[in-house]
Amino acid sequence: MEEKMTRQDILVKSLDGREQEVMHYQINIDNYTLALAEIESMSPDDRAELSAFADQLRNLLASEKLEQKKAKVMLTVIKKQME
Repeated sequence: MEEKMTRQDILVKSLDGREQEVMHYQINIDNYTLALAEIESMSPDDRAELSAFADQLRNLLASEKLEQKKAKVMLTVIKKQME
């Protein structure tokens, strides 16, 4: 027989999931930031060749930052419900 999860159990599980989500966004943010710095350190020819990729990274970076902010809001809400 499967045991039912309590509200607190679900909140604890949700908290862990949101913390993981925020961390994954941060890893992507760090990767994109470092990749853009790496491209900037290249020769002008290489930078020109990778300009479309750099634009793509900038868009991904902006998107990840926004999604991380949303995840942080939800993380805060879960923490408040656990109090």
